[in-house]
Amino acid sequence: MQQEGRSPEPSLRALIRERAATDADRVYLEDARSGRILSYGALGAAVDAWAATFDVIGVGDSGAVLVDVGDPLSFAVVHLAAVASGRRAVPVDTGQPTTEPARLADLLGGASMVVSDRAVDATIPGAPAARVDPATGLPSDVRDGDLPGESPDAPGEGSVVLFTSGSTGTPKGVELPESQLLFVAHAVARHNRLARDDRGFNSLPLFHVNAEVVGLLATLVAGATLVLDRRFRRTGFWELLAERRITWLNAVPAILAVLAKTGPLDFPAGLRFVRSASAPLPDPVRAALGDVPLIVSWGMTEGASQITATPLDAPARAGTVGVPVGSEVQVRGEDGAVLPAGEVGALWVRGPGIVHSYLFGRASERFDADGWLSTGDVGSVSEDGWVALAGRSDDVINRGGEKVYPSEVEDVLLGDARVLEAVVVGRPDDVLGSVPIAYVIPQPDEPVDAEALVADLTARAERSLTRFRRPVEIVVVPDLPRAPTGKIQRARVRGMAAS
Repeated sequence: MQQEGRSPEPSLRALIRERAATDADRVYLEDARSGRILSYGALGAAVDAWAATFDVIGVGDSGAVLVDVGDPLSFAVVHLAAVASGRRAVPVDTGQPTTEPARLADLLGGASMVVSDRAVDATIPGAPAARVDPATGLPSDVRDGDLPGESPDAPGEGSVVLFTSGSTGTPKGVELPESQLLFVAHAVARHNRLARDDRGFNSLPLFHVNAEVVGLLATLVAGATLVLDRRFRRTGFWELLAERRITWLNAVPAILAVLAKTGPLDFPAGLRFVRSASAPLPDPVRAALGDVPLIVSWGMTEGASQITATPLDAPARAGTVGVPVGSEVQVRGEDGAVLPAGEVGALWVRGPGIVHSYLFGRASERFDADGWLSTGDVGSVSEDGWVALAGRSDDVINRGGEKVYPSEVEDVLLGDARVLEAVVVGRPDDVLGSVPIAYVIPQPDEPVDAEALVADLTARAERSLTRFRRPVEIVVVPDLPRAPTGKIQRARVRGMAAS
């Protein structure tokens, strides 16, 4: 499964064994809300125990293991064990109903096994269930004294299978082979200059590619430590980071927006950088974060998380998501021709970190014969390689022939200190085709006069935006539909606007 042009990296199994042998007592993972830890030695033993369990149960090479585990440390063990033993790890969102494993198995065309720490519906033909002991991450019928010896090497390459949200149709399956995952993890570790004494903090969901690669795998590659939390909690956040001696923070714009507008920003003294991913970081939020080193990145599931990122020691550039890291980025016009630097068009990507197809051949039109993938994003690339995003192609509003990019309107609205988040979408119009409408979420825990806020935002838009870019309506809402990562689901917001 290794893609052309990639320098070979040690297998995940070899990497785990190396860490277990040389850093057995070093802490790999910590639970943010308890004293539980997972050392590299314990990780190696647990991975061997799960590999033996898969063998005994009869999970064949490349068999699909549904990882329905909510406890973060236990999830990490089972997930890594499935990949390292040559199986296909299929992460499950445990925030969904207990029928979620069966839904994913149906999308995949079957599964070999379900590993869970909750009661799931046993409705998957041919997929026996196994329980994980949340105290150890081991199979529930295995204890430390019963651990098997080192299991044999995996006969083939493992992988992770993830599914897109399916907001515009049938979810697309993305299979990320082990070599691709490790290529990106090594690139992330190098770019972020991760070292053994680093201590990261991640509250992002582990069933998402960001936390799996940027969090679990990049930390493993560096031989460092990662503190895991099940979810982001604003109360006591800075105290927690100081207590755990955190040196870098893995976050998304939704988290940073809350922190930036509910301050004070009491960054711990040892914090080297804050990383923002999953969605564009609005310029006002970026500015509110002050002098803390900030890595803004852009990626996608099809790229095993990261495609571009801000250089750690480079001055911030408003509206950008950094430079390509291990991949190529190209901008194309509507006719498919490559556009000059600085012009806005469709973003295409290629490289060892990018998949070549979707499962079952779906959406094959997004790939060309030269290995390029259409990301569905719109943006530009500067002369010196910095990438700027203008939004998703589906999000661009065509108002009577004039294109309105939501981010340029949202940044204006976010300039009001009372606004926590702003989302601009197109609403169908009989004359103009589509017109921009804005939804704004006010800061939490503070009373807001919605009528006065709308009036002030309208005046701000009139001062800062040309007429065709101004929202025809501004709506104050307590919240908007979100994905598990906290990213606002724009397709559902467009549905709200159209109704």
